[in-house]
Amino acid sequence: MSWLRNETLEWEKANVVTFLVITASIIYTLVRLFKWQHKVWLLYQLPGPRGFPVLGNALYLNVDPPELFQRLLKVAESGEVARFWTMYTPYCLISSATAVEVILRSQKHLDKSHDMELAYPFLGLSLLTSTGSHWQTRRKLLTPAFHFKILEQFVDVFNKQSNKLVNKLQKKADGNPFNISTDITLCLLDAICETAMGRCINAQENSDSDYVHALKKINCIIHTRMFRPWLRNDFLFRLLGYAKEQDACLKILNDESNATITEKRRLRAKNINRLQEEEEDVLGKKKRLAFLDLLLEFSKVNPEFTEEEMQKEVNTFMFAGHDTTATGINWILYTLGLHPHIQTRVQEELDDIFGSSDRPVTVDDVRLMKYTEMCIKETFRIFPPVPITCRQINEDIVINKYRIPAGTTIKTIIYKLHRDPEQFPDPEVFDPDRFLLENVNKRHPYSYVPFSAGPRNCIGQKFAMLEIKIVLSNILRKFRVQSVVPRDQLKIVAETVLRPVGGNIVKLFPRAQ
Repeated sequence: MSWLRNETLEWEKANVVTFLVITASIIYTLVRLFKWQHKVWLLYQLPGPRGFPVLGNALYLNVDPPELFQRLLKVAESGEVARFWTMYTPYCLISSATAVEVILRSQKHLDKSHDMELAYPFLGLSLLTSTGSHWQTRRKLLTPAFHFKILEQFVDVFNKQSNKLVNKLQKKADGNPFNISTDITLCLLDAICETAMGRCINAQENSDSDYVHALKKINCIIHTRMFRPWLRNDFLFRLLGYAKEQDACLKILNDESNATITEKRRLRAKNINRLQEEEEDVLGKKKRLAFLDLLLEFSKVNPEFTEEEMQKEVNTFMFAGHDTTATGINWILYTLGLHPHIQTRVQEELDDIFGSSDRPVTVDDVRLMKYTEMCIKETFRIFPPVPITCRQINEDIVINKYRIPAGTTIKTIIYKLHRDPEQFPDPEVFDPDRFLLENVNKRHPYSYVPFSAGPRNCIGQKFAMLEIKIVLSNILRKFRVQSVVPRDQLKIVAETVLRPVGGNIVKLFPRAQ
C-alpha cells in the first residue's frame, strides 16, 4: 500500500502546485486589472473626448494628416492638460507654459516616445532616439561639435549652396507663382550633406539622384508608419511591401555614409603627416572639418564609438537637420511675403550690412541681423517647424494638479503653446517686436520653445539659426517675395514637421540694385 500512499502524496502535491499557480495567476491578473483601472481612472480625470471600448479614440483620429492635426488641436482645446486613447495606449496633450515646464525641465522624463522606435532601422540608438545613460554619454560626446567656433567653419558651405539657390531662383523671378519649397529643400540637403559628411551630392543640380530619392523615401516611410497604426506591426509592414522599400533606401543611404567613412579612415591611415598638411589652406587657416571628421576624432579617444554608431549619428544629423531647417526657411519666406512692410525692414537691415555688394555672408554679419532674427523667431512662434514633441513617462507625474500615470505618452503641442493669449496677445498677428528683449523678459520662460528646452533641447539649434540667416539673407538681398496663399486660406499638415499643404507658393521679383 506504500505505493498508493506515495501516489496520493504526489497527487496532493500536484494539486497544491496547481492551486498555487492558479491563485498566483488570478492575483497577478487582478493586480494588473486594478493598476489598469487605476490608470484609466486617473486619466479620465483629465478633459478629453469620449471613446469606444478597446478602440478608444482611434476611429476619431483615423483621418488624413491635415485633418488629423486639426483634430489633435481640437482635443488640446479641451484643456491645458488633455487626454485621448488609441487602443490601449494613453496620450496626454499639454499646451500651457506651466504644464510644458514640468516635462521639459525634468531630469527624469527624458525618454522619447515609442514612435521613435520606427526610426531605429535608419537611426539606430543615436542621440535622437536613445535614452538614459546612453543618451547622456552621447550628448556629452557630441556637444563640442556644435560649439559656435566649430560652426563658423560651415559658413562658406552655407554661402556656396545658397548662392547656387539664388542663381536657380533668378530664372523664376518673373512674377509668376511657383512652389519654392523644393528649391529650398534641395539647397538645405546639399548643405547638410557637405557639413555632415564632407561630401557634396549636388542635389540642386541632380534632384533625381538615388541618394536624394532614398532620403525622401525613408522619411516618407517613417511618417507613414507613425500615422498608420496597422503598419507598426512588423508582419503587416513586410506583407504590404513597405519593408522592402525601406531596406532598399537604407542600402543606398548606408552605402554612401559607409563609403565616406571608409575613405576618410583610409586617408588618415595612409598618411597622417599629409593629412595634417592638408588641414592648412593657402591662407594658413584650418581646413573645414565636416561633422563626420569630428566624429572620427572622437572615436580615436572613445574606442566604444564604433563605425556603425558613427554612421547612425550622421544619418541622424541628415534626418533631423535638413527637413526642419528647410521647412523653417519656407515659413519665414511665407510670412515675410504676406507682410511687405516687415520684409522691407528686413531688407533695409541687410542693405545696411552689405550695401550693394555681392560679398559672402560672414559670422560678424550674422550677429548684426537683429531684426531679421526677430522675424525668424516670430515666424517660428506662429509656424513652429516641429509642432509637436513627445516624451514617454515611466513613473507617475503631476502636471497642473493632474496625476498622469506611468506609461503615458506626453505630447507637447508647441503649435498651441505659442498661441497662448496670456503670453502672446493677439496671437495670430505677426509681430516681430514680441521678441524685443523687454517683451521677452515679461513672458514665461517655457512659453516659446521652437527648439524644445531643458536638458533634451535641440543640440543643433545654433547650427540651424546660422544656416537660416545665411540662406535667407542671400535670398532677400536679391529678391522681393510675395506670398500667394492668404492666411485664411492656408491649409497645414503636421507630420514630423509643419508644412503648408501644396507647398509654399510665392512670386519672386528682382530687387532694384
